Amino acid sequence: MNVPYRQIRADFGEEAVTVYQAYDPAIADPAVAAQRFVAPFKRERMTWIKPSFLWMMYRCGWATKAGQTRVLAVEISREGFEWALGHSCLSHPDGETDPEAWRRRLRESPVRVQWDPERDPHHNALPYRSIQVGLSGEAVARYLDRWTLRITDLTDRVHDIRRALRDGRDVTGMLPVERPYPLPEELAQVIGSCVRKPDA
Repeated sequence: MNVPYRQIRADFGEEAVTVYQAYDPAIADPAVAAQRFVAPFKRERMTWIKPSFLWMMYRCGWATKAGQTRVLAVEISREGFEWALGHSCLSHPDGETDPEAWRRRLRESPVRVQWDPERDPHHNALPYRSIQVGLSGEAVARYLDRWTLRITDLTDRVHDIRRALRDGRDVTGMLPVERPYPLPEELAQVIGSCVRKPDA
């Protein structure tokens, strides 16, 4: 399978896209109960959302790392997701980006975008990238108050997949189905998804 170097792959439908986060139960339990993030979730902090389930599993160690023992699938509106991308700035400038223009956009943007190596179920790095989207300020308020449609606790499912991996079983059928997310050209330009692999 020839996967583009930078491509958003996600579980999505006509109206919503699923992103993943991992938290301590003190944050996860109230969020699932309220179907939105509430205290003690802190609006003032940057929060990172990840459309890649396997990248989230790499980050939280299959829900074993301290403070990340509960994995949540958060369905947000596609309109909100694309607003975030359109108001984002890359955490690090691309080679062809004017440094001063990048610094100015970094100061003004409420959203950060990072492209990190995608992972397989065993946490091995793959030769293409997965997106992380960091929300702050106005973007966090929109995420909490307007974009979030549903929050589902996936922790039991995560534990089942981890056990299957330990048993040497194929977990492909247990994973969310993620497809290339269709992006308007202008959004692809903003987030750098059209940038080719450096050695390409």
